[in-house]
Amino acid sequence: MLPGNMAVTSPTGAPRVGHLLIIGGAEEKLRQRQILSRFLSLSGGPEARLAIISTASSLGDEATDLYESLFRSMGVAEVRGLRPLTREEANDPALATQLTDATGIFMTGGNQLRLSSVIGGTALGRAIIERHRHGTLVAGTSAGASAISTHMVAFGTSGATPKQRMTQMSAGLGLLPGVIIDQHFEQRNRLGRLLALVAQSPALLGMGVDEDTAALVSPSGVMEVIGKGSVMILDPARLQTDAYEVKRHRPIMVSGVVLHSLPSGYRFDLRRRHLLAPLRPVGASARELAQLEAASRATRRLIRRVAAEGADDTAPERAARRALRARRDEEASE
Repeated sequence: MLPGNMAVTSPTGAPRVGHLLIIGGAEEKLRQRQILSRFLSLSGGPEARLAIISTASSLGDEATDLYESLFRSMGVAEVRGLRPLTREEANDPALATQLTDATGIFMTGGNQLRLSSVIGGTALGRAIIERHRHGTLVAGTSAGASAISTHMVAFGTSGATPKQRMTQMSAGLGLLPGVIIDQHFEQRNRLGRLLALVAQSPALLGMGVDEDTAALVSPSGVMEVIGKGSVMILDPARLQTDAYEVKRHRPIMVSGVVLHSLPSGYRFDLRRRHLLAPLRPVGASARELAQLEAASRATRRLIRRVAAEGADDTAPERAARRALRARRDEEASE
């Protein structure tokens, strides 16, 4: 563990960027905690200094409190929550200095456009980039994952068929160039919109991350898949498309995209766009499995609410009705 705010350096003496942990949302918080445990390990273990940024969440301090309690239960003593809601707050130098000695930064789920609109280009946004450039691990789940890239999915509709105007792209926080990320990928049927995005912007790799799954990107650009699902990589280097002439909301022709569907243990070089040899999956410890029994009903309910955020980008009222039905079902079962 490095003392204070000393930077990690490369063999040449220059600062070395940290890892990125891109989580597809709904990561396991009660049983194995494989993804959260990896985040903690790379951040320094029990000696880590963590910052939780919950600006994206609509659940207020509940989202911050959830992750603070989770990481404290995993043995971390120093966890701080940051929740700027306006650009004025995000430009407060005192807030940005709270990241000075952070060894791990975790961005929660919710609404990625809120996150990028409030933080992007502010003192806090620049502090995140600066800490990552000097070795700090930055992680994002769900909306927080989308915002990690330079180009970001702002919102859109689901579906397997790529169509014109089915999604909107905006600027993310700029930590991962050359890639556009979508989350809850299989669970919310988002293949079509990611295909549409790479058809319209073939210089970008598309990355779709399933729930309870993460893409761990090393400083050299090598991605390792962690978790229960898969990470899908769409490489449009040999793309053929008619996206530039299709009007309104009609289907787009997309051909020649190379698709890689990678489960846990597989690796992919994002810079060279090349599949690498897989790693052996890591199993859960008995201690992690035992932690399930300690979780309260209130924590379980909050976990479900956090995982449900942003479920329907274009129809929040339907998402609210589903959440209400889910709460009623939980109450009826208890």
